[in-house]
Amino acid sequence: MSNYRRLKTEGVTYFFTLTTKGRRPWFNREENINLLRQAFKKTMDEHPFEIEAAVILPDHLHSIWRMPTGDNDYSGRWREIKKRVSRHLDTRVNARRERPVWQRRFWEHQIRDEQDWQNHIDYIHYNPVKHQLVKRVIDWPWSSFHQSVAKGWYEPDWGGSEPPNIKGMEYE
Repeated sequence: MSNYRRLKTEGVTYFFTLTTKGRRPWFNREENINLLRQAFKKTMDEHPFEIEAAVILPDHLHSIWRMPTGDNDYSGRWREIKKRVSRHLDTRVNARRERPVWQRRFWEHQIRDEQDWQNHIDYIHYNPVKHQLVKRVIDWPWSSFHQSVAKGWYEPDWGGSEPPNIKGMEYE
């Protein structure tokens, strides 16, 4: 049994990366992305948290969550999201009763300060260009970039080249 430990602080902001099992491109179809969105919505209705940024790519996703004051159970929220999606995508189960949709664990990083937050937001939004899925950040439809432009956080043409503050960041 693994002795994996996570830092869990109540009411703070976290960056996450989740990957599909075997890098299978489950989220290359809009109906599967809609299943993921529904899972997020249902989980957020039951256990509130705020999504500050997110991007869904065919075989992984990144997001930044702000947890409510007095709450640090992001693992439970991810478990519910993953279960809700998995039961619709693949009915097979292994000996541990897991469906072969998601990699078992996920990467989390507690955001330390405003610069760390900005770096991770930029990383999320630039990710589809990094993976050569689009040439321009604004062309990827499954990203919070569009809402960030509407809030005035970015210009629509942002990300024409890799921003210097994210060079070398790897959370895949």
